Amino acid sequence: MPMTAAQLVSGANYSLKTYQKENPMDQINVNHVTLDWLVKNKEESSFGNGSFKQPIYTSNDSNAQNYFGADAVTYNERDPAKWTDFTYANVHDGFWLDEDRLIQAGIHLADGGDSVPTKAERDTLINLLTENYRALKNGLQEHLAFETLRDGSQSTKATPGLAHIIDPSPATGTVGGIDAAVDTYWQNNANLGIVAATVVDQMQATYDDCRRYGGMLPKFIPCGQAFMDNYRTQANAVVNRQIVNTKGGVTIDPSTGALFFHGIPLQWDPTFEALDTLLGTTTQTKTAYFLNDAVKLRPVKGEWMRDRKPERLPDRYVHYFGKTTKYAMTSNKRNALAVLSIA
Repeated sequence: MPMTAAQLVSGANYSLKTYQKENPMDQINVNHVTLDWLVKNKEESSFGNGSFKQPIYTSNDSNAQNYFGADAVTYNERDPAKWTDFTYANVHDGFWLDEDRLIQAGIHLADGGDSVPTKAERDTLINLLTENYRALKNGLQEHLAFETLRDGSQSTKATPGLAHIIDPSPATGTVGGIDAAVDTYWQNNANLGIVAATVVDQMQATYDDCRRYGGMLPKFIPCGQAFMDNYRTQANAVVNRQIVNTKGGVTIDPSTGALFFHGIPLQWDPTFEALDTLLGTTTQTKTAYFLNDAVKLRPVKGEWMRDRKPERLPDRYVHYFGKTTKYAMTSNKRNALAVLSIA
């Protein structure tokens, strides 16, 4: 028997719930390590008048002075805080199914009334929608993985990501409504063109820069493969690893299970190389970030990965399914963040 449009939507809901239950966030063609960390630490936020504002402490406005006896002292008016100002952007992905494609799959649609689809029709519909939802989710994740790494210059409608908040040229540009060239406290740390043999020392210097103001330590270090390989080579030069066989003899294992810096694992993100391929560059593979809670992925409350099912257009026998996301990338302490790259 034919299937109604309402049953088509119902099948979409079932298919979506089944897919989301069985397939947790991420892992498509490549592991989106940085996006995964950002999503796990995301904070839904309100965007009044379209922007997210957060107070930051910028100056002591000190009026301290020495005095003795009956010396006159002075007082001043203080304004030690500023407000960041980050706007959100919209992301959409979607697919459609026309009636002829459904018929070719063995699914017939009725315009209304009661209808009881066969089990074969239900199974075919769920399989078809699951396949499309998988592609929808994977495609949207790939887009977000790229967008959260880029600086926003690819589109005036895109959210500026890590390359904007943690700028390779930190003394220029306005981030969150604050001009880093004027307010030097608002400059992130950048250590670029690091000579291979000095990568450990340079990472230590940048680590110290990140904790200098307020003591916010890096807690997540994503990097490209070239940076990871370079760090591994330098670590191997100073570390001797042996596995002692208690039954006698010594077995040498030259491989590395994991790499750490101050107890923080360096995590290779293949998205860096995928972005290089997309842009035709070799920048990302040589890059690493020192990240912590000073940078946040902030979805608009109630608008993260929202399922959309627009009404069918009157001039087309097509059914639409989509996902949208409204979000911003924000920071409240850029001088606790860093970007590093090897030469």
